[in-house]
Amino acid sequence: MNEQPGLSDQYRMASPWPMFVALGIPIAELGVLFDVFPVAVAGLLLFCGSVAGLLRESEYVSSPWLAMGVFAVVLVGIGVAFVFTDVKLVTRGYAVATAGVVLAVGAVGGSLFLPDDAVV
Repeated sequence: MNEQPGLSDQYRMASPWPMFVALGIPIAELGVLFDVFPVAVAGLLLFCGSVAGLLRESEYVSSPWLAMGVFAVVLVGIGVAFVFTDVKLVTRGYAVATAGVVLAVGAVGGSLFLPDDAVV
């Protein structure tokens, strides 16, 4: 008698990435909205890194590092736009641009020091 009827090794296991994506969005929003620099940076890093991991796990991309690099360029662009648009958005723009720079450094470091088969 099988203790777990209907379950076999062919079924996929649950992915942890959606939970981190769902946490990253409100953390980033709270940090940007209330102008809390470390919270905004941490939330954006959590969100973008989780989406890159989710894209890799679902095999939309072959490596998460390129997706993280694209997110980094987008974040730096948005951050620079915030800085030069309005005086009230300068510190928020710095937070978004800083998250983009940190994400770019992580993407470059990950692509240089970790082989693609090590990342699952």
